[in-house]
Amino acid sequence: QVQLVESGGGLAQAGGSLKLSCVVSGSIFSINAMGWYRQAPGKQRELVAAITGGGSPYYVDSVKGRFTISRDNAKNTAYLQMNSLKPEDTAVYYCNARRREGTGYWGQGTQVTVSS
Repeated sequence: QVQLVESGGGLAQAGGSLKLSCVVSGSIFSINAMGWYRQAPGKQRELVAAITGGGSPYYVDSVKGRFTISRDNAKNTAYLQMNSLKPEDTAVYYCNARRREGTGYWGQGTQVTVSS
């Protein structure tokens, strides 16, 4: 099994920054892509950013230029640096880790609230 534990969420003012961390443990062999998703109240969960095992990033248009995804394979940790936060970034943020064959795992989520 694989366990993911997120941290770093909280309350920020518009224009502020937060950094999320996701530590992966357990049977992490063949874990390849990692991603950050978010779900706001009444909305579907959406992919925010992802990073391949080789370090290639992907961002949804709404966060490009503001968020940065990274990973430290030695620490089995993925990060999401969020700058220039907006109230519409308010959501529960979830970390996802995916094996090469497609099996995915989720963390428990961390709340991010941005006040205007």
